Amino acid sequence: MDRLSVRVCGPSAAGVRMSERRVGCWLSDKKRRRMNLDAFIRFCIDLTQPLGPQGPFDIILHKLSDVIVEAEHDSQSQQLLDNFQVTYVSAHPDTVLLDPLPAMAKLLDRFISGRIMSQLNSSLRDWRICSPPCLEVHSGSDLSSIQQAVIRQGLTFPLICKTRVAHGSYSHEMCLLFSAASLADIHPPCVLQSFVNHGAVLYKVFVVGDKHCCVERPSIKNFPSGPCDRKTIFFNSQKVSKPESNSNLTSVDEHMVDPPSPSSDAVAALVKELRAQLGMALFGVDVIVNIGTHALTVIDINIFPGYEGMPQFFSSLLSHIQSVLDKHAAAGSHTTGGSSEETVGTQSEHGEARRDNWTKNQCNQQFSISKRS
Repeated sequence: MDRLSVRVCGPSAAGVRMSERRVGCWLSDKKRRRMNLDAFIRFCIDLTQPLGPQGPFDIILHKLSDVIVEAEHDSQSQQLLDNFQVTYVSAHPDTVLLDPLPAMAKLLDRFISGRIMSQLNSSLRDWRICSPPCLEVHSGSDLSSIQQAVIRQGLTFPLICKTRVAHGSYSHEMCLLFSAASLADIHPPCVLQSFVNHGAVLYKVFVVGDKHCCVERPSIKNFPSGPCDRKTIFFNSQKVSKPESNSNLTSVDEHMVDPPSPSSDAVAALVKELRAQLGMALFGVDVIVNIGTHALTVIDINIFPGYEGMPQFFSSLLSHIQSVLDKHAAAGSHTTGGSSEETVGTQSEHGEARRDNWTKNQCNQQFSISKRS
């Protein structure tokens, strides 16, 4: 039995033996600090410098959504993206990306993610999992056409309005609309979604490879169904759903009956379906339980979320990276070439995950995986 060495590394690890599996990392400073992942700081790749000398990498952990969004309007960000995708990734097709850029790009556009969620109405019908009716409102749409489209698509008031771009601080700015006239308050392009009463309880499902957990958060209180003359309510969804939130929007009637908790089997079925549809391993799903029908309702999907409240997130992440490398190595021993998107996209059923006590210090240390010769 020989040994396959693995090291989480980056530019500071120049000269690491070629027999070792190399993991690069790109996270914004803000993301890394918020997730308490400073253990990765010395392993981060530098997009402003050529990536060739920093590699080669077997796998790259990243959240390039900031760069992808900014690249549309900023030439410097586009250059960084080209440096990563065109200059390096295209030249190294065996490098696995956590997660693939095309898959991430889908979730940056709420028009596309809304269509993905709507497919759950049929694919997971037996689990009583659904998503609310929604409407894509394109730039240049006039008030009359929007009002007609709301009726045509079967949306019901109140409506929640979200920006089309699903990333950045502005993407958390939303509003609740209570009448056809209040549709004048929206700013296309955006998405309109029927608001579902859910007892002011939101569940954030955090996914790391084949592991997931469900964390309860505060959410928006119930409102009477149907149009009314209430003024539009503008809010920041991130602030409303913080664990310590005390927003007036989350206050509930003490006589209200709490909705049931989501079925663990239903959540597992949802995660399995979305992993297959998205081809991603690191994402979050916002779900609520309809207070009237008790249907598990999917209202949003997020790229590489904050994972606040997920037990042993760091160990789960390292375990998944190791599992991906194992599978990629096994596939490489039977075939040559191959797509990194396919590798991550089919990473749904791993062997028994390691359950040892990972610590952040181990990110700086070499660990070994047994491999039969």
